[in-house]
Amino acid sequence: MKKIVLLCMMALISQSCKNILEEKIISGITADYYNTPAGLEDGVKASYEPLRSWYGSQRGFTLTVFGTDEFTKGADGDFKPVNDYETPSMISGPASTYFREAWNQLYQGINTTNAVVTRAPTVEMPEALKTIRVAEARFLRAHYYFLLVQMYGPVHLTLEETTTVITTANRTPVSQIYDVIVEDLEFAVANLPATKPAEWGRAYKPAAEHMLAKVLLTRGYLPEAAKPDDFSRAAALAESVLTNYSYLSLIPRFIDLWAMDNQTNPEVVWAVQYTTDPLTNTNTTGNPAGGAFNSGNSGHLYFIMEYDAGHPGMMRDIANGRPFKRFKPTQYTLKSFDLENDSRYHGTFKTVWYANNPNNLAPGMKIGDTALYVPTFEMSDAVRATKNYKVFNPSLVAQRSNGRYFPSLNKFIDPSRLTLAQEPGSRDFFVARLAETYLIAAEANFKLGNLEKAAEQINIVRRRAALPGKEDAMTITADQVTLDFILQERTRELLGEMVRWFDLKRTGTLVDRVKLHNPDAASNIQPFHLLRPIPQDQLDRVTNPEEFAQNEGY
Repeated sequence: MKKIVLLCMMALISQSCKNILEEKIISGITADYYNTPAGLEDGVKASYEPLRSWYGSQRGFTLTVFGTDEFTKGADGDFKPVNDYETPSMISGPASTYFREAWNQLYQGINTTNAVVTRAPTVEMPEALKTIRVAEARFLRAHYYFLLVQMYGPVHLTLEETTTVITTANRTPVSQIYDVIVEDLEFAVANLPATKPAEWGRAYKPAAEHMLAKVLLTRGYLPEAAKPDDFSRAAALAESVLTNYSYLSLIPRFIDLWAMDNQTNPEVVWAVQYTTDPLTNTNTTGNPAGGAFNSGNSGHLYFIMEYDAGHPGMMRDIANGRPFKRFKPTQYTLKSFDLENDSRYHGTFKTVWYANNPNNLAPGMKIGDTALYVPTFEMSDAVRATKNYKVFNPSLVAQRSNGRYFPSLNKFIDPSRLTLAQEPGSRDFFVARLAETYLIAAEANFKLGNLEKAAEQINIVRRRAALPGKEDAMTITADQVTLDFILQERTRELLGEMVRWFDLKRTGTLVDRVKLHNPDAASNIQPFHLLRPIPQDQLDRVTNPEEFAQNEGY
């Protein structure tokens, strides 16, 4: 899937006006192409493309890690109102562009998958292969609707390809949307191959089971949508992923997950693929706000502190990254790790920078010596005075006015970039990995009251994370399993991996935990912020505003 040539599945819409730009079709591809075997194959490949507009993008990170208990605003960036829940800016300010672009890109993906599903019956190709391709499309359609319904609530539901201008829309009840998502994923589970795909990145059965487990876990919390067996089915599906596929397993060391040469490791259940090829890694088509819809995996930019601005011994380089300083970890996050027993703090954060600038060395400093240090303890002034490197103490990191210096998330660092300024990265984005599957199973079992089973599943993740010889110290008992503990374990394991806003929304804890742990947002967040604002341009398109209104509070 690394080298897919992305094809647009947007239907051709007739125009009655004469004064329009007349485009010359170079490729010769028309809508009828997608009624052929080759066209259907390309349509399925194109269905994956909108994933890149979400996973690993600044838009996706902003709407999932910002405004939570885990991250608050760093020094730079135009989308701080999302973290601060500044409602007017979320509706019409710069921050509104991300809600609009997410909406449009996800619906583009849905329309592409709808085209595949609706055209497939007429395409002449082997039925077994065709069924697999339809299952891939339905897996992706379910995924796009799952993102939409979590963010926006009742949204427009359509399962048919859009081929003409439509000016009416519906707000389908959340329960009905979840029914469609579940049905699509059940079809995917039943029809996708169980073998590891040769084209890594394609949907396959374990990915569908993981996703269905997460959907059912989420639906189980919703009084208006839940089914009695949601939690039990979620647990069973997650446990199937954990036990039925010999090629999936936790890798021995947490820190090794983030090595650039280890992207297809056996812990990855499903990943969005990126590449060093600019043809597939950057797409600026149709972005009214400017810039790229898809700029590779750009996660390497946003979580890094300012290490390069004139500090002795330091200059910006490819290995350390380009520090955009968008997302700063909260005090809750930094204090969630057991530093004596858990490897994940130092496996997650970069806290030491080594001198790389021969023209700006401090007295007594050599290339490769420590130049900057963010300790986990408060270093006294007397001790700091003996050092020739800079120390950024926890007391400085904790200051709300400090958005420049903090432990820096290292999960997305990308040393494969060719230049200092290059923004598109080639690191794959792990959408689903086995450690989260264990935590999904544990949360479902917790909701069922199976605390012993939940503790057992959490302990598998925790013991993998233990420092050598500390496995017993990392083991918990059933009476320690609470929702707060599960959420904190998800912080330790999944920090920055674009799940936190959804975790807090799912568990009904978003408002309370933001008030407790994100001081920049605490005074603004309200219960209505559990839904995102419907983009204004979407509201402007419809001719039935009485049936398609803005979410309450906006």
